[in-house]
Amino acid sequence: MSTTVQTDPRAEVTLDTDTVDTIAILEADAAVHGRATRAKLTWTQEDDDEWVANYGGYYGGAVDKRDGRYVASDTFGLVVGDFRSLEEAQGRLADQLHVMLPAVIRPVA
Repeated sequence: MSTTVQTDPRAEVTLDTDTVDTIAILEADAAVHGRATRAKLTWTQEDDDEWVANYGGYYGGAVDKRDGRYVASDTFGLVVGDFRSLEEAQGRLADQLHVMLPAVIRPVA
């Protein structure tokens, strides 16, 4: 079984049941435990025009330079936005990851 989630009339994504369940669990857990410190975010420059995010040990997405602009895409490959600077694109993706992957933020005991 899969669920189609439409967040923007220009973009549509289909998620499998396990992914939908995981998102629901993460959201419920975040509601109970609140938002803590962000997970460690590191960037690796793959080539001249691509930077890849590692968010708490998970693939966090990427920023690609296209026609002088910086396009950030999240861990699912969905475009987060189009920005004037690399720093702005990376910052916006970091903010998005903090919301998308709340369970990653808790330190491992």
